[in-house]
Amino acid sequence: MIQAGGSAFKRMGVTLAIVLLTILVVTPLFFIFLTSVIPDGQLDLIAPLRLIIDPQLTIVLWNSIWLGLWVVFGATLLALPMAFLSAKTSIGHHRWLDIVLIIPFMTPPYIGSMGWILFMQRRGFLEQMLPFTEHWTPYFFNLFGMVSIMSLHLFPFLYLILRNAIQRIGSGYEEAGSVHGGSFYYRLRTIILPLLVGSYAMGALLVFVKTLAEFGTPATFGRQIGYYVLTSEIHKYISSWPIDFGKATALASTLLTTSLVFWYVQNVISRKFHYQTLGGKGLRQSPLLLVGWRNGLAWLYVVFLLVTSIGVTYFSIVVASLQKLRGNGLAWGNYTLAHYGELLSFGSEGLEALFNSLGLALIAATVAAVLGTFIVMQINNGRTLPQRITDMFSLLPNTVPGIVIVVGLILFWNSPWMPVKIYNTYWMVVLTYVVFYLPYTVQYVKSSFSQIDGSLMSAGRVFGGTPFYSFRRILVPLLIPGILAGWTMTFTISIRELVASLMILPPSMHVSATYIFSQFEQGSVSLGMAMAVVSVGLTTVVLVVANQLIGAQE
Repeated sequence: MIQAGGSAFKRMGVTLAIVLLTILVVTPLFFIFLTSVIPDGQLDLIAPLRLIIDPQLTIVLWNSIWLGLWVVFGATLLALPMAFLSAKTSIGHHRWLDIVLIIPFMTPPYIGSMGWILFMQRRGFLEQMLPFTEHWTPYFFNLFGMVSIMSLHLFPFLYLILRNAIQRIGSGYEEAGSVHGGSFYYRLRTIILPLLVGSYAMGALLVFVKTLAEFGTPATFGRQIGYYVLTSEIHKYISSWPIDFGKATALASTLLTTSLVFWYVQNVISRKFHYQTLGGKGLRQSPLLLVGWRNGLAWLYVVFLLVTSIGVTYFSIVVASLQKLRGNGLAWGNYTLAHYGELLSFGSEGLEALFNSLGLALIAATVAAVLGTFIVMQINNGRTLPQRITDMFSLLPNTVPGIVIVVGLILFWNSPWMPVKIYNTYWMVVLTYVVFYLPYTVQYVKSSFSQIDGSLMSAGRVFGGTPFYSFRRILVPLLIPGILAGWTMTFTISIRELVASLMILPPSMHVSATYIFSQFEQGSVSLGMAMAVVSVGLTTVVLVVANQLIGAQE
């Protein structure tokens, strides 16, 4: 009877998790498809297709695809040499590089774009430091510049995947090729690169999908050069008068379908080109010691990456935040902390926006941590079909572009029949953040949960502990590092979330991301960049403290 009651309780928990995820994630996405095929109250299955073949929207679709392909190319050029240097040469001994190279990926894309705009624009920081570049800087404001900015943001993602893949290959394979007379370039072409195909395909397609889903750079740099993509057009149709949900949902459906197709292609390629490179002999590495001009050339490339991906952005936003008058340029007497004082003064719009960000992120991270932990408890080992469905639904927001999720949430929670009216309120923002970042908590907690031996819970029951006692004294303490890691990730990213904040926030309410965006658009660059510095600094402090706490728990 007790066992039957426990099984019924578990089934009830899994059912509740599926219902919650269906309401939060699946139904809003279904509403996008539903709205796109019923544009005027009548079912029309080819309505999205008719809209997409419109010449203007077709251009937008191809703009997105070409941008994605070029960014994959640019990220590959940046990531592959760095991955090889880190995995196969003495440069890999400098572990601090792995930490530093993550900074571009952790920097909000819209802040990176603003930094590059300030640096490369007419009378920008580059021209002020090197006047002869005034003939070159205008050429940056085109598709090449947009691809460069997005490649510098996304290359760390591809770098980590390729570096890990190269490290797993080991030196034995190359030594075998060398013994049989193969030159370095022959071994590179016939041994290393073929073994990297699966990992590269996975990383490249993820970069492509992330480029399609990106909103920050198209909304800032793309708008300035007149290069419009799916995300920027969806935002325009749903936020500018006259609002056109038909076109917005058609574009959102297209973006969703494209992303899911490429996710599927990535899985197929990864399975097809999967090789076993670790065997019973272990993994032996023989890093190449770089000396002379080779060492100098390698470090020159590393410095180039660090300067372009981190230095330019943070130099531009810090200097802009300190300038008294932008027209006076980089003059010693043209710096002040007054913008920070105005931003953080009591009752200011900037301080209110910062407090809004902190409050929303705190609530969203806590709700996501609780909900994510509950979901992981129901997924358990994922052996049954309902558990696998729960797992798939919980990770769905990670595979869907953020702006598509926002459109679906708006359509669903703003429906006339919706009994709970949270749209256009503070709680709608919290809900959106929770849906966006729930996969982070699920992944981190699932990682901690998978490391727990079931015998620990059995031991608790043997010694007379009730299920709740075992849960509270055994399971929860072991899950705390994963819960805290998921909470931290949700908190830090929610503070600087742009696309959801722009489209969901109630009128006249600002958070740090929308404050930065609006100040930059309105010409109050120094105030906007001061907020950017404060936001990045605050999230960095939170990450450092959280890592210390996680380390203390482990």
